[in-house]
Amino acid sequence: MPRIGVEQSLTDVQQELQQRGYDVIQLKQEQDAQGCDCCVITGQDQNVMGIQNTVTAGSVITAHGKTAEEICQSVEEKINAGQ
Repeated sequence: MPRIGVEQSLTDVQQELQQRGYDVIQLKQEQDAQGCDCCVITGQDQNVMGIQNTVTAGSVITAHGKTAEEICQSVEEKINAGQ
């Protein structure tokens, strides 16, 4: 079962992914992304200071401007491409 990390404010995305059978955890801190196959972030505070640390080997999807359905489709594409 793929593990998906989702930022706290994206509750609609969390619910949609859970309905599709994914193991979803809330990303409260950077360390929460460890062990996730894919992470969904809002994109609002993405790389603010020009520093980028690799916390997860999984894909990162930015939710900005996308519906929950579009985000879930992106997650499924990333998960399926990695298998």
